[in-house]
Amino acid sequence: MTGTITAALPTTRDNAFDPPAELGVLREERPLNRLQFPDGHVGWLVTNHELVREIMADRRFSSRSELHHSVITRADGKPVRRPAATPGMFIGMDAPDHTRYRKLLTGQFTVRRMNLLSARIEEIVQEHLKAMRANGTSGDLVQAFALPIPSLVICELLGVPYDERHGFQEDTATALRLETSADEAIAAFERIKDFIRDLVRRKRANPGDDMLSGLIASGEHLDDEEITGMGVLLLVAGHETTANMLGLGTLALLGNPDQLAALKADPSLVDNTVEELLRYLSIIQFGTTRTALEDVEIAGEVIKEGDTLSLSLAAANRDPQRFDHPDRLDVHRSANGHMSFGHGVHQCLGQQLARIEMRIAYSALFAEFPDLRLAVPADEVPLRTDMAIYGVHSLPVEWS
Repeated sequence: MTGTITAALPTTRDNAFDPPAELGVLREERPLNRLQFPDGHVGWLVTNHELVREIMADRRFSSRSELHHSVITRADGKPVRRPAATPGMFIGMDAPDHTRYRKLLTGQFTVRRMNLLSARIEEIVQEHLKAMRANGTSGDLVQAFALPIPSLVICELLGVPYDERHGFQEDTATALRLETSADEAIAAFERIKDFIRDLVRRKRANPGDDMLSGLIASGEHLDDEEITGMGVLLLVAGHETTANMLGLGTLALLGNPDQLAALKADPSLVDNTVEELLRYLSIIQFGTTRTALEDVEIAGEVIKEGDTLSLSLAAANRDPQRFDHPDRLDVHRSANGHMSFGHGVHQCLGQQLARIEMRIAYSALFAEFPDLRLAVPADEVPLRTDMAIYGVHSLPVEWS
C-alpha cells in the first residue's frame, strides 16, 4: 500500500440511491485504506465486503464507544467523541456486558414472536392506508405512512404511550442531524433518557404487557438506569431506521418502474425486494466503527492497537466481488449476505421485526395504491444527506 491517506470520509452522493462514488474507487484500489478522522486520528476505512464482515466477527476489534474516533463532525466544528456507554446501552459495549444485556432481550425478538406480531402490524398498516385514502388523493408518505407505522409498533412493544411520541421523535431527529451542535445533540439524548426513565418508574408502579415491564419483572435485578438505556436504544433504533427504509425504499421502487412492475406482477417477490432494498440503499450512511484492542494483521496490513476503523456498509453492499451488478436494483436478486444489519455478535437485534414491517408495508401500500406516483419531480424530493441515517425528509405522492 502507498502512504496515501484519505483526508475525510467521502460523503458526497451523485444521486439519491448510490453511495459516494469515491467509496467504490477506494474499494477497487485500496479496500483497507488509511483515513484521517476529524479529530486528527489516522485510522482506517474499510470498503470491501469480505473485510467488513471479517472485522465485525473478530473480537479483537471493539465496539466500546469510548475507544472510538468518529467520522462525524458537528455543525459547531467539534469532532464527536463519545463517552463510555451508559448502563443498558449495549451497542457501545463488548462482552461480558454486551452479552448480558443482549441476552435479556434476545427472547423478545425471536422470529416466532415477531411473526406473531404480523397480524397487529397488518392492522396498523391498513389503518394508515385508510386514513390516506380518506384524506384525498395526495399526501406526504413519510408523515402519513413511513414514520407512524414503525413508531406505533415500537411504542406498543415497549409500552410507550403513542400520544407521547412527538417529543422523542423530535429529539431523535435533533440528535441525528449533522447540523446540530454537540451540546444540542447531547441535550436531545438526555431528554429521551428522561422520558424513558420516567416511563420505567411508571411501569414499576403499574406494569403492563410490554417489553419494559418484562425487563422489570425479569428477575435480573436491573436498575432503572439499565432499563432506561435499553429502552432508549430500542426506541430510537426501532422507529428511525425502518421509517427511513420505508420512505427511501418507496422512492427507489418508484424510480425503478420495471422493478416495481415485477413486484406488482408477483407479490411473492416481496421478501427478495426487502432484502434487495436493504442492500441497495444502506441507510446507515456513515457505516459503523470498531477499534483494535491489540495489533492485528489483516489484508497484509498491521492495524495497531487503538486504531479506529470506519466500516463502510454502503461500499460493502455494492461490492461486485459479492453481488453481481451491485449498482442495479434487482428485486429478483437473492441479496443474502448484505451488511445492512451488521454481522457477528452485534448484528441488529430487531432485524426480523424490521423485515416484517417492511414486507407488510410495501405489499399493502402498492396493493391499495397501484398507481402511486411522485407528486413532484424526483430531484425535488428532499434527501436526508444532513442526517446520520439516510432517507427522505418527505415524500410527496399522489394516487387516483
